[in-house]
Amino acid sequence: MAIFDLPLDQLRTYLPARDEPADFDSFWQQTLAEARAHPLAARFEPIASDLTTLEVFDVTFNGYGGHPIKGWLILPRRRDAALPCVVEYIGYGGGRGLPIDWLLWASAGYAHLVMDTRGQGSSWLRGDTPDPEAQGNDPHYPGFMTRGILDPHTYYYRRVFTDAVRAVEAARAHPAVDATRIAVTGGSQGGGITLAVAGLLPDLQAVLPDVPFLCHYRRAMEITDSYPYQELVRYLMIHREREERVLRTLAYFDGVNFAARATAPALFSVGLMDEVCPPSTVFAAYNHYAGEKDIRIWRYNHHEGGASYQTLEKLRFLRALWSA
Repeated sequence: MAIFDLPLDQLRTYLPARDEPADFDSFWQQTLAEARAHPLAARFEPIASDLTTLEVFDVTFNGYGGHPIKGWLILPRRRDAALPCVVEYIGYGGGRGLPIDWLLWASAGYAHLVMDTRGQGSSWLRGDTPDPEAQGNDPHYPGFMTRGILDPHTYYYRRVFTDAVRAVEAARAHPAVDATRIAVTGGSQGGGITLAVAGLLPDLQAVLPDVPFLCHYRRAMEITDSYPYQELVRYLMIHREREERVLRTLAYFDGVNFAARATAPALFSVGLMDEVCPPSTVFAAYNHYAGEKDIRIWRYNHHEGGASYQTLEKLRFLRALWSA
């Protein structure tokens, strides 16, 4: 697809009004308090990985509802002190896969915790975390975008975003991790989760969302025919009378609202031909982001964004931050 969204000069200043529920903050405070009433019980089981320079741990911690969430923690074998840690969230449909899928950040000298996404992991990388609350919801369009969507308390991403906050807490619980130096990152769905965590945890050191999904839902639903946003559209094609309820629920999970609360230094990325996460939805979150920020713009790229070129940008960003 060619460039289809607003011109770049308009994207740079695109600042749509935020649709924010009055109880947004209390909703999330209560949600996290309920999760923290369960012990975190972070467990790190060393596994044989055949990686001579890296050490791998099979991670389990308690997320939303006290449900066990899986992950990997990968560390450089040679380390003299506690390490900065990158906590990473995964794109839509993917799971934690195998440790060899996640070698970058530990190879750069950092601790790296990868969170499995509950209920996902059958579209590309395999997942190992079920979603115990996925049963018994109202009818939903196949996928994850409309699960429990009639009420923010039952919506799927309430559980995922809570798991993601607890993943940071799990990383901080490991003795090899410097709890004061945590960065969060992810692409697409992982980028949207990154923004949610950035808005919910005030003491992160860096936020690195790539081509973030789960932002500025209404506009995304109106200007792209691509999935996963089309799950919402297809649902409302059938449940025509539920638009107001659906949009009210989504307002509690909009990356734009989380961005307005985030203060850690951030490096975003966007592809100007991205039909999956349209550029205006990314810039809506970026322009509302409350902290110090920068964005890498990939003019001729789609949802892959900068790919390895953006990875190099992130490596440089963290090196400058953590070498100071």
